[in-house]
Amino acid sequence: MLSETLLGVDEKQQLKRFLDAARSALVWKLDGLSEYDARRPLTPTGTNLLGLVKHAAGVELNYFGRVFGRPFPSPPLWSTAEALPASDMYAEVDESRASVLSFYGVVREFADATISALPLDAAGVVTWWSPERREVTLRQVLVQVSIDLHRHAGHADVVRELIDGAVGMQDGNTNMPAVSAGWWAEHRTRLEEIAVASSRVLKG
Repeated sequence: MLSETLLGVDEKQQLKRFLDAARSALVWKLDGLSEYDARRPLTPTGTNLLGLVKHAAGVELNYFGRVFGRPFPSPPLWSTAEALPASDMYAEVDESRASVLSFYGVVREFADATISALPLDAAGVVTWWSPERREVTLRQVLVQVSIDLHRHAGHADVVRELIDGAVGMQDGNTNMPAVSAGWWAEHRTRLEEIAVASSRVLKG
């Protein structure tokens, strides 16, 4: 069993830091957008920014609730096994951006309470996983949820860029080269030329 202190850093705090980074990145991608743009489906499967935040709420609600016998009070239908397909991946007309963000804030507090209350080796059961792997610990769930939310933060990066060209890894840190919009336009044109040339040469 790993110690909860890792190289002088509290392991739980470190895992929580990774989780918080993903949470913040997802929410930040909604900044400055209209209700329409926050909901615009920009992939064939309907991926949209507000839906990603709503989905994150459902993920945390279940992994930090049901898994450890600490069910979220009055969970919304879309977060349950009875939900219609993909109903956690978009907001209805009567679900404003403010209401989705507010609900996610409540869920985060609920999840944080579980994280604070339990040790990293606390046992849980992910009933929707296959029997051979459904027995987990809080440590495993923290890693799993962080991976899931960081993956969706990457989806949000792409969706936001498609909406208005805005890019960036975190508020205050674009993690992008400091070049002009013209440079990016030329760069994209060059990549398209490479793709076309490669298809001719490699016949792929």
